[in-house]
Amino acid sequence: MIDITVQNLVKSFEVGENLLDGLTFQVNSGERVGILGKNGCGKTTLFKIITGEYDWDEGQVTVAPGKKVGLISQIPHYPQGYSVEDVLDTAFRHLQQAERELADLEERMSRGDADRETLARYDSLSQSYLTAGGYSTQVQKGKVCNGLQISQEMRQQPFDELSGGEKTRVNLARLILEDTDILLLDEPTNHLDLRATEWLEEYLDSFRGTVLAISHDRYFLDRVVKRIIEIDQGRASFYSGNYSFYVVEKERRYQEQLRQYEKEQAKVAQLEEAAEKMRMWAFKGMDKTYKRVFSMEKRIQRLQTQDKPIGPEKAMTVGFGEREFRGDMLFTVSNLSKSFGERALFSDWSAEVLGGERIALLGDNGTGKTTFLKILLGDETPDTGKIRFGPTVKTGYLPQIVRFDHPERNLVDTLIWEDNCSAQEARDRLGAFRFRGEDVFKPVGALSGGELSRLKLCQLMAKNINLLVLDEPTNHLDIASREWIENAVEAYEGALLFVSHDRYFINRFATRIWMLEDGRITDFRGNYELWQQKKARELELRNAVKPQQSEKKPRKEKPTGGTKQLEKELRATERQIQRLEEQNASLTDEMEANASDYKKLQELTQQQSALETELTEAYERWESLSERLGG
Repeated sequence: MIDITVQNLVKSFEVGENLLDGLTFQVNSGERVGILGKNGCGKTTLFKIITGEYDWDEGQVTVAPGKKVGLISQIPHYPQGYSVEDVLDTAFRHLQQAERELADLEERMSRGDADRETLARYDSLSQSYLTAGGYSTQVQKGKVCNGLQISQEMRQQPFDELSGGEKTRVNLARLILEDTDILLLDEPTNHLDLRATEWLEEYLDSFRGTVLAISHDRYFLDRVVKRIIEIDQGRASFYSGNYSFYVVEKERRYQEQLRQYEKEQAKVAQLEEAAEKMRMWAFKGMDKTYKRVFSMEKRIQRLQTQDKPIGPEKAMTVGFGEREFRGDMLFTVSNLSKSFGERALFSDWSAEVLGGERIALLGDNGTGKTTFLKILLGDETPDTGKIRFGPTVKTGYLPQIVRFDHPERNLVDTLIWEDNCSAQEARDRLGAFRFRGEDVFKPVGALSGGELSRLKLCQLMAKNINLLVLDEPTNHLDIASREWIENAVEAYEGALLFVSHDRYFINRFATRIWMLEDGRITDFRGNYELWQQKKARELELRNAVKPQQSEKKPRKEKPTGGTKQLEKELRATERQIQRLEEQNASLTDEMEANASDYKKLQELTQQQSALETELTEAYERWESLSERLGG
């Protein structure tokens, strides 16, 4: 079955400039499709046309009847004062309506209403409510919120007070809970940390609907999509594989087109040489050759219809300047601690870093990664401990949010004033970073986040440094710009310390990982894939113990009574699960606050272990009751 059909779609925002120019494709039910193309090629516009937010000029766009479409980048407006919990509950509006009617019917039956129509309506509505997951809404909501790290505290906050990233996460949770048939994901991982991104990938792996994803996250594209549609000059090209397949196949097609073009050009040159000779013979009186010359010129025109294929953009030709490093020790961390109020980010941490090491500092949002970088750079003071640098260390830093002191200056003047270089040198360096023509006279304040990062990198690469510190270096950049940075980092031989959620970047460069979680830093020597394997082995060991424990549990007594009794027990179990999850979240917060108190932490860990056992039993009881109701 076809879910989406786009036929000869034309869309323009300026007269004579078609953003989408005859775009044609179709997506089958259950497909996982990646939408690629340069920034500004019309990817997001296409999504807004599919959802009905934008109209189009020509062509046809059809979504299969009855299919619900959800767009992740689109954050709806909610009534004033709506909490996050209220927003999440909007996913269950149809079930809430059924709940109210069921309650009304139950009230009428309890007063003695035994009318056949009332009983039939109650049985029918109960069955449809069960089939739609009405008895599992709280459990579903808990699982999705846990996966996307929407805490109990955050669920009570007003939605309007959340950051853009938090609103995106809540909106994603709402769409998942709505059981949307077609998910349109526009940069879904931009505001998610590693754990939430991995959870989303696992969810999409089990999602039965259709997925279209715009993303610059190559790791995400490799894991999620099975087909690529690339939009170029308003039209579509198709690749039957994930991102890695697309890269190889696109290069193969380019080389094939280039060979065909060169072959045709060689034939054109041969025909033109022959035609020129015939013209000379005709000029000397051989009139019969005119007809052959005319025929040959027509043939040349037919061969010259193909333009030279455009290849991949050239990689950066510039690299980081490097300062010679003398000695083995780059810097040492001694008994470092930092807290905000009662919350400990990390405590009593020590480490040694040698010259040339490449370290990825990872962890969930808000765990203190950027705070540690600020301490390292001297912009933040630790509560206890010190960081000591070697005598020849010179640091270069690319922050997550780039700002310039004089945003009114244009790009050339910024480099002249801040880097003390000539106008020509400034233009040459800007050109290497794809700031060309009139772009170099733009005020810095008019640049996008990605352009600001590029400009800052342009400055960093001219400095002689031997410790490069990057905070989310690829966050605002498209794939081509990410590859430029990676080429530059590849050529850089100094030490590297970076924070990133880009797993492709992490896996390519990290030889050591500092994982910041639960108020402590785990030091792991290896790349991201090895770290993932280590975590998978630990999870296997934990899961191997659970079946043995569950076998020893006494068999639970089956609930007695009819459907109504089972429904009551199911609702009571859901309330118990919600209460246990709230207690678990509260214990986690308490453990973070007491991260430096070993005895207290041990006591809290034991309490949480007992609570998780009780929670597992509650989930098992809920599943058993659900199955019996369903049977």
